[in-house]
Amino acid sequence: MNTASLLLQASDIVGYVIAGLVLILIIAFLAYSIKIVREYERVVVFTLGRLVGAKGPGIVFVLPFINRVNKIDLRERFLEVPHQTCITKDNAPTDIDFLIYYKVVDATQSVVQVQNFEGASIGIATTTLRAVVGDIPLDELLAKREQINQVLRTKLDEVTERWGIKITNVEIREIRPPKDVQEAMVKQMSAERNRRAMVTEADGKRESAILVAEGEKKATILKAEGDKQAAILRAQGYSEALTTIFNAAKGIDSKTMVLQYLDTLKALGQSPSTKYIFPMEFTSIFASSIRKQMKEAEEEEK
Repeated sequence: MNTASLLLQASDIVGYVIAGLVLILIIAFLAYSIKIVREYERVVVFTLGRLVGAKGPGIVFVLPFINRVNKIDLRERFLEVPHQTCITKDNAPTDIDFLIYYKVVDATQSVVQVQNFEGASIGIATTTLRAVVGDIPLDELLAKREQINQVLRTKLDEVTERWGIKITNVEIREIRPPKDVQEAMVKQMSAERNRRAMVTEADGKRESAILVAEGEKKATILKAEGDKQAAILRAQGYSEALTTIFNAAKGIDSKTMVLQYLDTLKALGQSPSTKYIFPMEFTSIFASSIRKQMKEAEEEEK
């Protein structure tokens, strides 16, 4: 009885172990067979070495030991190309580093057509960079950064297109000329700034002189206009005064003139002078006035 029960217990344990192993194998099989592919990913499936195609996103089933998968990221990424020493057209060694931005547009071709995309891209980029820089003088190299970026992007894209990869952009981060060239550039920039400062100062002085001359010109014109108006007003005043005197003189008769002359003689008699000068008009006016009065008296007697 004891032996039978022991055998039964042993058989139960073996059954549990076998069931556990089967369960583990099922879980392992499912874990290997079920692939969860994200939205920005694709898996390239091979069956016994033959290409099946790209699958995803979502859940993808593969057979263990039969299917092999390569997971590809479709997001835009970049490669950092370290400093490359390039010789310019005027034989100046220059260090340049840049970034390559790319994204996979065909997951299948990116696996089948190229083994190491990053290494191949860096090799093509450095070779193309040296060829482009070799045709440009150093002075133009610093000013044609955008043009170099465009040429590199075009050349790389022509090669990587067959790999199912799109080069979206190439950006040069730094162009480092030789040390002596950098010092010369600093001196040149300082001299250029001094020249601009002197030109700006000269322009300021010239504009200031022009403004002062224009101000003096306007002041002279205004003064001349004022003198002109004052002279016109004085002339008008003299004219009006003479007109008033002339109008007043027309209404004065000979008697009034005689009386004025007599008042003048009276004033002269009171002065200490012993010599007097009489105008000719006084005698004629006085004589005509006496004759006129005598004539009027004779007419009254008749």
